[in-house]
Amino acid sequence: MRAVITVIGKDMVGILAGVSNICVEYKVNIIEVTQSIMQDMFAMIMMVDITEANAPFAQLSEALHNFGEQNALSVHIMHEDIFNSMHRI
Repeated sequence: MRAVITVIGKDMVGILAGVSNICVEYKVNIIEVTQSIMQDMFAMIMMVDITEANAPFAQLSEALHNFGEQNALSVHIMHEDIFNSMHRI
């Protein structure tokens, strides 16, 4: 099963590393990453595989949310199916 992680906020050192470390901790495999820096704003989308995750989805979501709060970032994760349903025309 795959999920999409989005991160938006003021650019700073360590954003990608912080999110990646959470993925490692929860045994979430990063499949693809795209990121942009627009002036001083950071935007990233990650496609991840949560099949082997060692904790419930809600716990992973909370860990990512807490990382975002600690670093003044907006960090969200959603199942790929929900993401696809939201963006269907």
